[in-house]
Amino acid sequence: MSCASDSDSGSVDLQLGNLEDIKKQPSSLELTDSDITEIPGLPGESLTDTSRHLTHQGPLGEVVAEQLIQSIQEFFNGELKSELEKLTALRSLSSLSQTLPSDETTESFIHSHIADIVHLLSTLVEEEPRQSLFSPVLQEVFITITDFSYQDVYLLFGSEDRADLFSLVTKSVIALPSIKILTHPQEIMPGGSYNSQCLYRQTFQAFVEMLQSLVIKDRHLENLDIIFKHMHPWLQSDKDHERERATTSMTQVLKCLFKHLSLQLPVRFQRLGQVVALMALLCGDPLKEVAEEAAEGMHYLLHITLKLKCITYDKKNRQSLKRAMKKCRELLELYNIKQFYSCPFRIAQVFEVFLNSNELYQFVMATLDGLKNLKHPHTQLSAGELLIALVKTAQSRFEKVPEIMGVICALLSTISQPKVCQQIRNIVSLFLSRPKYTDTVIDHLLCHPVPYDRHLAELWRTLEVELPKTTWILWRLLRKLQKCHDSGTQEKMAYVAVAVTDALYEVFVGNRLRAATFRLFPQLLMTLLIQVHHTIGLTMSDVAIPSGLYPEQEVSSEVTPLCFAIQATKTLLLRTFCWQEFNIMEKNKGWTLLEGKDCHLQGVSLLANALLERNHLLAHKVMYLLVPFLNRGNDKHKLTSAGFFVELLQSPVARRFPSIYCVARLKDWLLLENNPFKILALRGLCYLTRQGEMVRPDVHRFSMILFGASIKSVKYTDKKGVESQVLDSLVPLLLYSQDENDAIAAESRQVLTICAQFLKWKLPQAVYCKAPWFINPSDVATICKFFGKKCKGKVDILAQTLMFSKNAKLPIRRAAVLFVGLLSRYVDHSELGTKGTDWIEDDLKKLLHDPEPSLRIIASQALFRIQKAVAEPHSRQTLYGLRKLTGCLPI
Repeated sequence: MSCASDSDSGSVDLQLGNLEDIKKQPSSLELTDSDITEIPGLPGESLTDTSRHLTHQGPLGEVVAEQLIQSIQEFFNGELKSELEKLTALRSLSSLSQTLPSDETTESFIHSHIADIVHLLSTLVEEEPRQSLFSPVLQEVFITITDFSYQDVYLLFGSEDRADLFSLVTKSVIALPSIKILTHPQEIMPGGSYNSQCLYRQTFQAFVEMLQSLVIKDRHLENLDIIFKHMHPWLQSDKDHERERATTSMTQVLKCLFKHLSLQLPVRFQRLGQVVALMALLCGDPLKEVAEEAAEGMHYLLHITLKLKCITYDKKNRQSLKRAMKKCRELLELYNIKQFYSCPFRIAQVFEVFLNSNELYQFVMATLDGLKNLKHPHTQLSAGELLIALVKTAQSRFEKVPEIMGVICALLSTISQPKVCQQIRNIVSLFLSRPKYTDTVIDHLLCHPVPYDRHLAELWRTLEVELPKTTWILWRLLRKLQKCHDSGTQEKMAYVAVAVTDALYEVFVGNRLRAATFRLFPQLLMTLLIQVHHTIGLTMSDVAIPSGLYPEQEVSSEVTPLCFAIQATKTLLLRTFCWQEFNIMEKNKGWTLLEGKDCHLQGVSLLANALLERNHLLAHKVMYLLVPFLNRGNDKHKLTSAGFFVELLQSPVARRFPSIYCVARLKDWLLLENNPFKILALRGLCYLTRQGEMVRPDVHRFSMILFGASIKSVKYTDKKGVESQVLDSLVPLLLYSQDENDAIAAESRQVLTICAQFLKWKLPQAVYCKAPWFINPSDVATICKFFGKKCKGKVDILAQTLMFSKNAKLPIRRAAVLFVGLLSRYVDHSELGTKGTDWIEDDLKKLLHDPEPSLRIIASQALFRIQKAVAEPHSRQTLYGLRKLTGCLPI
């Protein structure tokens, strides 16, 4: 058997046919030789020319035919024991077939005894000794089937017993031992030595001619479809000699079909994509003989495909077909046959343009099947390259993507080669990056048990996506989780919510979508925090797990929806360089707070303040995101969003928000029956009253009015929880009583009175003085003494007041500095000495250079009072010691 010779280096010259010349009859669209020229450089006949069977002997005499029929009937009814009897029966059948279709009696006999003929042939093949070629019976069986085929009587098609015969004769040749074993010196016939290699060649040649006889008149390609079905498993055999025989057989079939192709509609070839894929895989076979045979077969297959597409093309797509053929010709002209078909990418480039979406699906599935069955590392790598090339070139023309993903995910656990595994993961990445398939692929990947096994986890971690597509993919993944939060209250949590959370964790660990993670940080952070809130106290039994997802084992009790949400949130912070925020959460038991049913909002508040303190940019991005977020989802969604939003109102950026987004929303929360929302509203209003410059003064004043009204509306049972909010508001209200805007100053004093009534305090009359504090320092001293005593151990009013020394408004800055200096008399001096006053002195020293003279003077006085307050405890202790020594102090 000859293969494509090494000297076959001629380039392929594929000329475009004139599609308009194709006959367009309803039942037949045949191609002429001028439509697509025969490809030059093809090897000569490697086996006996099948055309010899087309010229038959003249019809047998009627008497001879009757004698043959009578003898064949005896063969049907008797038992063939000797080799001579078997050969006689087979040759009688072959001779009788020569009388078809001229003799009606013969035709009637044969058609009425097809089942008997098939049974006889099956029996003869089964009786042949396995792995031996000493008997010529097997050759004669093939010749008999061939002779019948040329008379349009197909003994291998049409029924179950014929299909069984096809499988049997195929196995009888392909499954023979290697030729090296067949030619072993011990193989000697009783009558003397025999050339086993010659006998093998004759038998295999007869088998190939039998296959060729099935397609020589195959106008609809239905016979080719059946042949490939039977050859398919042998083409994937892990035995080299079996794979080589199958490849050679398939190549010779394609060669015969190519030479005698005369297509008619309808075309019934349903496996084009499979044939292309498998032959392409064999072009990369490690066995040289197989690769060369497959390359030759691919060349014939390409020509057959071109003719097939010319006869089946849609008239509307005539121009696109011509362009495809032109592209094909340009590619083929660059390489010789061996060079071309040794490159998976070039094979994909050429065939992809001619395959429809269903054939592309066949191509992918057959390649994946080959990846599983063809175990050689080189072949598996070629298969991976072929798939990647196909997905890249075919763009968005695939169908049944979920089925493809199913096979891919199942393959991951069976492939041992790391490079091949990475190729498979890259294929998933390619599908993911196509917007048409993104959701489909994500949906399939999420339908796996969590936590993901190492193969799926690695897939999420090693996504290879072009930079512009990373945000799209991460956004679609995120939206799956957000939709779960947007839906109404359900009896059980949707499984996809847990699966997405675990997928996000793996994506963050892999860090391949880093740019997208930074870009979507606000959405990711808030969505994960909301997921944390939803999963508090849940186990996997509270999740609507799809039926059959955990068929073999139950979910571990250690696995909870909450653990996935927490680990994803932690990893997000680390991957976006929020290390300080992460450290603050750990030091202050923030993660424990987040996981608690009653303290979740405290954890949210801690993280929000950490972000605001350490990363203004990200905090501001989150703030803008939260404006629409507050209007979505259920109570848990809104409450977590509100908790984060309220803390961010401390930022100067909050001044830019129109009142509808802050003050009005806080007012709405106060009207709710939900206590946590009321507390958050009070906190938010408190933060707003501290802001020195609102969008405008009326907003500031309205926030104060609203805060005062909310204090009045607090029920007795809720006072304990609101007290801290009220205490925190005292200093801002006190200082804003000095605002240059009289309305704001008056409202501050009014709300301060409401707070005092809430706390059951009686404010000193000096609080209601409208004159500026720096005119009457003694009044300010009275106020400082009162608040210093009342707030001791409850609020750090010194630190709170110092914050307002940076206020944009001069009256507020001046009042704050004056208050700090006078307040130093009434705070615990020993505590002040322990903590140190450097942080106070540093701020006051900066104000010594303020352009406003009055502020510089007050800052200087305040600085002196702070330094004196620290020094006094030391001097008193020294005096006490001296008196003790001199006996002046009673002991």
